[in-house]
Amino acid sequence: MNMVEAINHTLHREMTRDERVMVFGQDVGVNGGVFRATEGLLNGFGARRVVDTPLAEGVIAGTAVGLAAAGMIPVPEIQFLGFSYQAYHQIAGQVARLRYRTRSRFDAPITIRSPFGGGVRTPELHSDSLEAQYANVPGLKIVMPASAADAKGLLTTAIRDPNPVLFLEPLRGYRMIKDDVPLGEHTVPFGQARTLGDGADVVIIAWSFMVELSRRAAVRLADQGVSARVLDLRTLVPLDVESIVSAVETCGRVVVVQEAPETSGFSSEVIATINDEAFYSLEAPVVRVSGYDAPYPTGMLEDYYVPDVDRIVAGVLKAIGEIA
Repeated sequence: MNMVEAINHTLHREMTRDERVMVFGQDVGVNGGVFRATEGLLNGFGARRVVDTPLAEGVIAGTAVGLAAAGMIPVPEIQFLGFSYQAYHQIAGQVARLRYRTRSRFDAPITIRSPFGGGVRTPELHSDSLEAQYANVPGLKIVMPASAADAKGLLTTAIRDPNPVLFLEPLRGYRMIKDDVPLGEHTVPFGQARTLGDGADVVIIAWSFMVELSRRAAVRLADQGVSARVLDLRTLVPLDVESIVSAVETCGRVVVVQEAPETSGFSSEVIATINDEAFYSLEAPVVRVSGYDAPYPTGMLEDYYVPDVDRIVAGVLKAIGEIA
């Protein structure tokens, strides 16, 4: 399956498994989602469990709080992550705090799905990578799959989690990422990173579609005699610190890749974690490869903005060169 097929497959399975699961958002019902992630759900489960909402992101997120408190398992969709600026007051102030505010009287089994990321020439506020802003919200888990199999396993885990989860899906990954997806029961635990390759010269730490680009960069680097491994974080909250430390201890040199602007992005948190937990294993300063500190550009300019294989390779060579 490709990633969007894996997500659609998982929603069908979880809605069949538990009648409390509800899907709602803009165009998720009749239209089947703008990327067809919710295709077939309306016909399969009816209009009481698959609901097209108004164009009002704050209402979508706020509705999830009431449904969760009433015993449902809401899976709302924010059509693009950049639109979630209009729902931030509900996500940070209500969704993430429901259990804390009620002293665990109410669970908050809310999984907010939202696509993001460049490479598809979207208009303004469609491709923005806002994961670091939400990682700063206590009580909210952040999940960012980089494979179709992980999309199924992590989404299944998210829907069954009694805590709120922000499940972020890479726009380019919807149809460009394709791999073997188990058809039966498949869960992936949060807080366990995935290692691609066994390179020992440098580790490239990434998440979401940047994992795929980092994997391609590692292939190119091998032709230049550089042995690179890729660490796919899978989840930012909780963060697999143990795997980060192990990779740093093995490789000594680190490149962190993110699609978001550089300043205060989640790469900064990864680097701070390395400094706290594995500083003496570093053989060179950690290198960041990221977007730029500017608003996301129009489609014709995004190739200059979003990190690509060339920039990742250059970042790795910089990290190697620091010890030359």
